[in-house]
Amino acid sequence: MTASRAWLRPIAATWALLQAVLPAATATAAPYVPFPSEASLRKLQLAALACARENTPADCEQTQRLGDPLLDHPRLPATCKDLIWQMLQKAQPASSNSFARRQAIDEPAARLLLLCRSAEKPEPAAAPPAKPSGGGINFGGG
Repeated sequence: MTASRAWLRPIAATWALLQAVLPAATATAAPYVPFPSEASLRKLQLAALACARENTPADCEQTQRLGDPLLDHPRLPATCKDLIWQMLQKAQPASSNSFARRQAIDEPAARLLLLCRSAEKPEPAAAPPAKPSGGGINFGGG
């Protein structure tokens, strides 16, 4: 009988190892980081547009301050980070506020909310309770 169950020993050893490793792996997992809110992305967009329009150090510094943390955000997709990077590279005060400079900041800022959306589906709202029907054919009447 024991010879026929020799194949169980490696499986049992593997199972014991998995039970020891999996709880430790889930306990050390990184904490959940929420996706940046649409309001925070909108603040960045408005700051970038103000930097492009006004060309003041205060507006451009605010753009840098709002955009820098998003470049290291673990949930943002690479396309969104590339867009923010393009914006931050040009969001510097310039001696002359040329059309090309404004356009280099405005274009990525305009696409920011489109590309930086969360891919998570919102939870559906609870459906209203169904009205009981009397069955049969209803020809109007209550």
